[in-house]
Amino acid sequence: MTSLRKYLFFFFCLLLINFLNSQNNSEHPNFIFILADDQGWNGTSVEMLNGLEESKSDFYETPEIEKIAKKGIKFSYAYASAPVCAPSRYSIQMGKTPARLQMIRVGMNTEHINHETDFTIPKKLKKINSNYKTAHFGKWGMDSNPQTFGYDESDGATKNKDGVFNWDSNELQWSNTIDTDPKKIFSITKRAINFIENSHNENAPFYLQISHYAIHSDLVMRQKTFEKYRNKKPGKNHNNIGLAAMTEDLDTSVGLILTKLKELGIEDNTYIIYSSDNGSVPIIAPRKNYKKSFNHPLQRGKWDAMEGGIRVPFIISGPGISENSQSETPISFSDLLPTIIDLAGNKNLKEKTLDGGSIKNILLNKSKVVQRNTNGLIFHVPYENKIALERAHSAIIIDSIKLIKFHDNNEVKLFDIKNDFSESYDLSSVYINGRLIHEKLVSKIKKILENYLHEVRAPKWNKGITWKKKKLNIINSYH
Repeated sequence: MTSLRKYLFFFFCLLLINFLNSQNNSEHPNFIFILADDQGWNGTSVEMLNGLEESKSDFYETPEIEKIAKKGIKFSYAYASAPVCAPSRYSIQMGKTPARLQMIRVGMNTEHINHETDFTIPKKLKKINSNYKTAHFGKWGMDSNPQTFGYDESDGATKNKDGVFNWDSNELQWSNTIDTDPKKIFSITKRAINFIENSHNENAPFYLQISHYAIHSDLVMRQKTFEKYRNKKPGKNHNNIGLAAMTEDLDTSVGLILTKLKELGIEDNTYIIYSSDNGSVPIIAPRKNYKKSFNHPLQRGKWDAMEGGIRVPFIISGPGISENSQSETPISFSDLLPTIIDLAGNKNLKEKTLDGGSIKNILLNKSKVVQRNTNGLIFHVPYENKIALERAHSAIIIDSIKLIKFHDNNEVKLFDIKNDFSESYDLSSVYINGRLIHEKLVSKIKKILENYLHEVRAPKWNKGITWKKKKLNIINSYH
């Protein structure tokens, strides 16, 4: 064989290998999960429930997030797994409820959690296709670190303080601060874009999670955005200039991601997921005795399992998803892992300890039902919180019915959350002809909740327990 023929043969082999790799990787889509911090259900200009004007902000402007909604589907009844950040973030990565993970509050001892587990989003993706590149930029907010969970690139084990947070100063938290890179929004986005470009150049599918510090306090924003909202007429529900400006700065960064995907020609093979780790703070201090929450028409906000604390914006666009669509099927963060794995490899996970279920068939308009091992969505907040409800409680949502149980005296409340957004009408106390008409329903749903908490040995409330220093097995307080 002549030198020329050898060269041509070698060149042909390289083309064939690259073609086969391209075919292999094109079967596996890219994923970008943009997670805001403390953004309420109505914290964007996307109307999260068609026809309900109050399900979008009357002050904030988020045109880039609107673009995702117009190209994809919004979930009107989507829930963070907890009303605070750390439990929600664990649930995202592992597909399990905070109750099962026994991780129920920020700052608790987590030595009982197996952080080396293979059951995380990046590790599961790599088993489907070893070429998957994975990255996490921004706020990690958990113990351990992104590398342990399987991420190739990250900013490390970052927390609120890494994104400007003055815990000890209420004045600094809620004062407006001007910065060209507020809450590191744009530097995080720059690293994300570099990762996208590098993955594309390597012809590798990728999972990218961008976990912003915004819009959690401190209030930091760019000068021009601040000036825009200072000169804009405030809304009846949303009127804080700092929150509005920081929200739009965050939205601008989303637009940079969308532009890059279009520039690289990979937008049609990329799922974009947008959500928030929990609901918005109910109101800027003083927080007690307020009449109307920032989350209105939802009740209350961050720190408790009323709708304002757990219902969040949740929007997905990507291959096979009908444009400008909406789902009213209740979903939660536990559903993310099985959904991503199903979309990436047509694989339904069978693990018994998985609480979430794939929502792929909803995304592709093939079903309105989610198959889960767990009956309903479970929320476990078993501690006394001086900021919010102040009482340990748990909640369960089955279809449109929500039950809340308080652990100090076993009091329960029952709500129809599709017809009573503000949870203002307690169905458990409705009498007709001297009889509680929902007594059997309350008993049935409460039993499902209690059985689940016992099954997973969820941390149990006892007066004075905080779980912050001692190990769970030392405290020895389980359902």
